[in-house]
Amino acid sequence: MEQIGAGPFVAFDGLARLAAGSLAEAAVAAKRALERGGQGAVLVFDQATGAVRDLDLRGSEAEIAARYAPAEAPASRRGRPRLGVVAREVTLLPRHWEWLASQPGGASVALRKLVEAARKRDDEVGGARRRVEAAYRFISAIAGDLPGFEDAARALFARDKDRLRDCVRAWPPDVRDELFRFLRAGEEAVPG
Repeated sequence: MEQIGAGPFVAFDGLARLAAGSLAEAAVAAKRALERGGQGAVLVFDQATGAVRDLDLRGSEAEIAARYAPAEAPASRRGRPRLGVVAREVTLLPRHWEWLASQPGGASVALRKLVEAARKRDDEVGGARRRVEAAYRFISAIAGDLPGFEDAARALFARDKDRLRDCVRAWPPDVRDELFRFLRAGEEAVPG
């Protein structure tokens, strides 16, 4: 069985949105569109990255759903690995070890807090950049021939949402809505 990405995924038939959800759901929707003759290219996008997924749509819907079903979680084991704790070596200068030792909870707690704070900062800065890149991958694959594509891409990278809305106003609603879904992914209630 193939290693399945986290998704979620969205399937398009030409410029019409078919389905969104798990990779299995999107793959089955793509298979149905292909069987009925579709309106255009049938594409499945990873909504986390904007990348087009190349799928094997041979066989029945049940076979396709099984092929792209998420892998079952491995059985849990006793002890700390069950919590996801991984022991690795860390090399620091003596002054770093002294500082860590003086922190409440010791070195491990202090290191975990530092890593989480750095991840949060990265998510705030890098998350917006990743959403823009994913949105660009999506519109490049599906809307590259639509009027105003170049202006829309410039507005996207300039993060000018008002200009972007103007540029894509004439685009099919499903494509336009999905573009803004990519830009909102991972955000809490962003005004549309």
